[in-house]
Amino acid sequence: MFEFFSKNRNCRVLYFLCFVLSISFLQAQEQKKIPEIEKIYLHTDKSIYFIGEDLWYKAYDVRASNNLLFDNSNILYVELISPDSEIIARNKTNIEIGLGHGDFQLTDSLGVKPGVYQLRAYTNWNRNFGEDFVFKKNIEIIDAFKSYSKTDEAQNTATKKLIAPMGNPNNFRIDFFPEGGSLIENVASIVGFKGVNSNGNPIDVTGEIYNSDDELVTPFSSPHDGMGKFQMIPMEGKNYYAKIKTPDGKLIRIELPKVAKEGYSLSFKTFKGKNIISILTNEKTLLQNPNAALTVVCKARGVSYFESSPTLTQTTFSFELSKDKTLDGISQITLYDSNSKPQSERLIYIEKDQDLDVQLLTDKVIYKPYEKATVNVVSKSKTGVAKSASFSVSVTDMNRADEKNSGTTICSYFLLESDIRGKVFNPGYYFDPSNLKRLEHLDDLLLTQGWRDFLWKSTSKFSDLTTYKAEKGITISGRVKQLFGNKAKVNNRVGLVLLNKNHMNSFKTFTDVSGSFKFENLMFSGKTKMVLNSRNENGKYGGELIANSEQSSMPVSAIKEPFIWDESTRLLVYNVFRKFTAFGVKPENMLDEIQIKGQKKKYAVVSYGAPDYKYIIDKEEAKKLSNSADLIEEQCKGVIPNNFSMELNSYFIESPENNMPIILIDGYQAYEAGELLGIAPEDILKIEVVSGYVVDALYGRGSVISVFTNGNRNKAVSENSYSVKQEIDGFYTERVFYSPTPEQAELDNKLAVRNTIYWNPFVHPDATGNANLSFFNTKVETKVKVELEGITATGIPVAKKVYYTIKK
Repeated sequence: MFEFFSKNRNCRVLYFLCFVLSISFLQAQEQKKIPEIEKIYLHTDKSIYFIGEDLWYKAYDVRASNNLLFDNSNILYVELISPDSEIIARNKTNIEIGLGHGDFQLTDSLGVKPGVYQLRAYTNWNRNFGEDFVFKKNIEIIDAFKSYSKTDEAQNTATKKLIAPMGNPNNFRIDFFPEGGSLIENVASIVGFKGVNSNGNPIDVTGEIYNSDDELVTPFSSPHDGMGKFQMIPMEGKNYYAKIKTPDGKLIRIELPKVAKEGYSLSFKTFKGKNIISILTNEKTLLQNPNAALTVVCKARGVSYFESSPTLTQTTFSFELSKDKTLDGISQITLYDSNSKPQSERLIYIEKDQDLDVQLLTDKVIYKPYEKATVNVVSKSKTGVAKSASFSVSVTDMNRADEKNSGTTICSYFLLESDIRGKVFNPGYYFDPSNLKRLEHLDDLLLTQGWRDFLWKSTSKFSDLTTYKAEKGITISGRVKQLFGNKAKVNNRVGLVLLNKNHMNSFKTFTDVSGSFKFENLMFSGKTKMVLNSRNENGKYGGELIANSEQSSMPVSAIKEPFIWDESTRLLVYNVFRKFTAFGVKPENMLDEIQIKGQKKKYAVVSYGAPDYKYIIDKEEAKKLSNSADLIEEQCKGVIPNNFSMELNSYFIESPENNMPIILIDGYQAYEAGELLGIAPEDILKIEVVSGYVVDALYGRGSVISVFTNGNRNKAVSENSYSVKQEIDGFYTERVFYSPTPEQAELDNKLAVRNTIYWNPFVHPDATGNANLSFFNTKVETKVKVELEGITATGIPVAKKVYYTIKK
């Protein structure tokens, strides 16, 4: 593998540390035949941005089965998708041992406008497993100046267009979900329910359940985010419906699922700290299937960790699912009959006590403007033993506004959101220990959003056939064929040159029986010039070289999230606008774009100084020669080798032993003989030959032959079918967050009042389990949020927050 860029030395040390730790734990894992699927998570410095700011992200790539950092792919595609569902920016982020980082500049020149954007991340390997393993996060981008200038009436009008009025019953939805999948006659059942508006956000639900004789069965109401549950016993021959009171006071009727006459159902509850699983049925089912041999299988993240095969002789069978056997997070419990057909399923959440104590501490709770702050990160076991981990930390100005909700964290994503379908509202709520009923409400979520009815579904199976391969580096490939026709050019030598502002390197390979070639695992960064050429076994250029296009992006689904202009948003915009104007921060797009046009130069500027020899070409004499190589040999007799035209290919071989002159055409280095031979002799105006230490320092060779033309060379060169030249994107060159001193901030108002005060994507506790971060606060009196996210070497996701105040 060729490495075309260098990384920060400290990052390399940290990558290596994570590698060693990850390998040691991977070796201890039980080897099972499960799909090697990656899960991706991006921690961003915040979720609401203003035009002109930078979006910073840290990438975590883990093995889906155990949440361990996964060394599978080295390229992560991170895309910024506009409200119009267009990819406006795309980074190839280099990830090593499951870790990487990058950023986007949210400038007007990028085409960023106010609205809800989607941040999307995936690897080529995970394209095999569909949308379920593509990380997506919505972010809001606001123009503080234009948004503030809007009148309340205009803002309200815009809001009404985005949010449907709740008074219309057709603009919300309420669904009912029997536990385990179905209602069964004479079987006590738990029924979950969920109500959402037209935007998918929760609404309060209050109603009553009635049977088909219009008899009241039970009232119900939602305790949290439009979700809840109630218990009922469906009676033989009865159907059931709900009467719901709408937000505008109207009553509507919603039918409950039909009641099955026979079948099986799974039930789960926690009783005195024990996890109890029950299989429920009725007498009719027992008569039809006496001594039924059933199987209960418990899985977490695709791994089967418990299996039981009870024989059902009564209508209820219960057993304890020991916590020692369970895995942390969502478990899928499935009941199969004797024919291995799934009969019922229940998703449950298991929270296990972890021997981990991560602390996020600031040295003060109140700082003065511009005062230095120190953040201490402690990662230890409960007995004080250091625990290795990789964290990212963001410090942001809250701008005197409350947080809109408890958004996605690395905990909620890896332990919850990535294992169920659909949007989870306020996912961070379920992982905040201060919410005493969070686990009860999380069970309501799994009863509804995690509900499945397997009576009409078949168990899906993973296919070992994969279309997309894991990428360890960038691949450049293509095919060489006959110029006229499609016959492959076999065993042709294909040369590759990669050139950017910092580096140049060359490679070679040979075509196979189909004429195909491939350069794999290339590591280069930024905009890079690529030159490909092909020659046969005799060293002659020929044939047609066709380069494959770069890795295409995944299709983009429409972004359905509207921009919600609520009181929290209004207050945030108001405070940011006041802050910017008070400190003289100007709008990002205040000045119109100015285009400066000039005549394109034919030549690059040559920097080798005065030539040793200069030859002015007689056009009529040049016409008498067959090609430009013969012209150069004829004109420069005694200065260049007599066999110049015969040994022309040698001038383009990259090796330390090659002392042939470098060839420049109009100031640009030529990388193949065809570039020179494609120029008609009469189109050459002059030739310069120069040598010495200056040339050696500039070009790595002792001498240069510099050819100047009348500008017709471009057409001739472009017609060379055996050569491809284009600019391609390498790995994104990640920037380093600039954390200024007070003196530096005073010179730039944007820095003095920045919304992201500090960002560090690689925070790794040392051998004692400690890490210390220091930075200077901004000039503004405000409340500040410090947020830590990351994962331990044993696969435990961690999310922590602390707050402090800046006050004079």
